[in-house]
Amino acid sequence: MARSLACWLGGCLLVSALGMVPPPENVRMNSVNFKNILRWESPVFHKGNLTFTAQFQSYRQFQNICKSTASTECDFSSISKYGDHTLRVRAEFADEHSEWVNISFCPVDDTIIGPPEMQVEALADSLHMRFLAPRIEKEPETWTMRNIYNSWAYNVQYWKNGTDKKFRITLQYDFGVLRNLEPWTTYCVQVQGFLPDRNKAGEWSEPVCERTTEDETTPSWVVAVVLIASVFLAFLVLLGCFALLWYIYKKTKHTFCPGNSLPQHLKEFLGNPHHSTLLWFSFPLSEENEVFDKLSIISEDCESRKRNPGDSCSFGTPSGQDPQSS
Repeated sequence: MARSLACWLGGCLLVSALGMVPPPENVRMNSVNFKNILRWESPVFHKGNLTFTAQFQSYRQFQNICKSTASTECDFSSISKYGDHTLRVRAEFADEHSEWVNISFCPVDDTIIGPPEMQVEALADSLHMRFLAPRIEKEPETWTMRNIYNSWAYNVQYWKNGTDKKFRITLQYDFGVLRNLEPWTTYCVQVQGFLPDRNKAGEWSEPVCERTTEDETTPSWVVAVVLIASVFLAFLVLLGCFALLWYIYKKTKHTFCPGNSLPQHLKEFLGNPHHSTLLWFSFPLSEENEVFDKLSIISEDCESRKRNPGDSCSFGTPSGQDPQSS
């Protein structure tokens, strides 16, 4: 260790003595949700302030992303999310420059998954949660980390506020419910993105704490009573509507289509029970004897004798008939 340190100091003294520009130090990539920031540290250089140029390799050629900048970082978020990339940076002073410092970077593998957004609502003895995957830098607002990876899940951990024992579950969807919690208790919840196929987890979100209340589930018998009462009330309403429609129908029919009615004196006569009885017994019974009027027949012979006064005229019956039967 001491020998390597001595060699490093010797190299720095040699570079300073020869006037060469030293390369950037501690070159690294910090990438969160595909926001790719290449960072480095400026080396010690006594001649003046250094500038830096950072590039990435594209189609076997290097392209400048940051050129002659005084900053010690450069944003590479515009490069493709897929594939391996070679990045490099060098220090510059006037017409001199240092050697390139190269690093390899694969965004889809190396980027860190940031904490998802989370909403928590306490309902009785449960906590209802909704999640939103982290958004991607320089992409539309609706484009999130979940759109990049084939597999995506949420690791959720929760605990009673003030205790160290934590419970963890994994959810496949953007919502979830923690049920059967203790009433009137404050629970804290955290969530992180998780890639099952890569076994890669992201950063935890800030804890969100909510207090549960007492279970306010309505008893089943109350539900049954309300249901029966509703059905009965609906039946009464339908019956009332039917009666109203029938009344309107009768009134309309009486107004526009009045029927034939009995005279008033006949209504009064039939309305009296005594008159109704007399009327009933006034009709002859079917078993009584029929009543006939006496019928006399004058024959033509009698008419001729009237013309001849000498002839006597007598009443008779047609031949072949019984007078009594006539």
